[in-house]
Amino acid sequence: MKVPFFRPELSESEIAEVVETLRSGWLTTGPRTARFEREFAAAVGGAHAVALNSGTAALHLATVALGLGPGDVVLVPTMTFAATAEVVSYAGAIPLLVDCDAKRLNLDLEDAERRIADLRAGRLPFLPADAKVVGILPVHVGGLMVDMTAVRALAERHRLWVVEDAAHSFPAAYRDHDQTLRRAGEATSDVACFSFYANKTITTGEGGMAVTGNSELADQMRALSLHGLSTDAWGRYSEKGTWDYRILAPGYKYNLTDIASALGLHQLRRAEELRSARERIARRFRAELADLEAIELPEDPEDRLHSWHLFQIKLSERIGIDRDAFLAALREHGIGFSVHWRPLHLHPYYRDTFGWRPHDLPVASAVWSRTVSLPIFPAMRDDEVAAVIAAVRAICASHSAAPAAGR
Repeated sequence: MKVPFFRPELSESEIAEVVETLRSGWLTTGPRTARFEREFAAAVGGAHAVALNSGTAALHLATVALGLGPGDVVLVPTMTFAATAEVVSYAGAIPLLVDCDAKRLNLDLEDAERRIADLRAGRLPFLPADAKVVGILPVHVGGLMVDMTAVRALAERHRLWVVEDAAHSFPAAYRDHDQTLRRAGEATSDVACFSFYANKTITTGEGGMAVTGNSELADQMRALSLHGLSTDAWGRYSEKGTWDYRILAPGYKYNLTDIASALGLHQLRRAEELRSARERIARRFRAELADLEAIELPEDPEDRLHSWHLFQIKLSERIGIDRDAFLAALREHGIGFSVHWRPLHLHPYYRDTFGWRPHDLPVASAVWSRTVSLPIFPAMRDDEVAAVIAAVRAICASHSAAPAAGR
């Protein structure tokens, strides 16, 4: 049996809404997008939501609206996808990479404090002497949330803005220090940025959302998302609209279409159903692989509502093959997989531009070579789940290593 890494889960409701949109005569940003924004904001407990054509666009506009400029420095986890750091570079600003927690792979706040101290002490030669940290971009890896109360406390100590890369974390939540369950986007940051890419927890094919409690930031991001114009197409061409507009700033072409929002509206209504399906698969993986000493399983802490966008295992020292051989064995068993991610400091751009070396961020350097993402998606059948479990167990059984002497 072949099991893909991902297969989308679309119901007849999504398909019917897209067809109705096509027949409506309004295809670009319009009434469905406006409805999607309102309903998404309500779903995460946010005040304002701006629909965009990608999560990357959301991150970019958030940093622009917050005033990021040339020479500014932003704390960015090295364990993340390219987009989180590259939106900083767009502004001529500098991403200051931060190591990860070895267990959850999220940004290590103690290392973030060290990076700030290093900068102020002049121990970072690739940064100018007068460089200043202005913001932090935490990422909820795999859908397990960072402690955003602790992030905000760090930000307040150092007067930083917070833009939350929540691409993996809808719906997700963490229990605040007062035991309140707080959703990603529920006043957890200045702007929370979500992704609706094809394999995300809900999808619009391509798409994203920026959620904020600040109406001025929302207005600025909305204007910037469509060339910096004062009025979007729906405002100009609808029955009560006006033909006139003003250019308020040099903007971008980042708006989300009504065709995409038609998918999003129904995916949003099914969000908890889809998350629960992922959770059931994750719990089955955790139960049926728990006895294997050759791998480490992802955590499922009681103080988190996990979105389970990813199910990441780590190979332990008890397995006698490296990660690449493990992946090759999965392929032989017909099992799809991915790796999240090669840390940013191990990519040529960050090595050659800033001089990062593996030992500078030792936890991420060590852990990424042991990490494998197994298939997990709502449409995954029971026999496909069983096939993944059987393959992992067979590989571990064939390649288990004897413990070192004296252990």
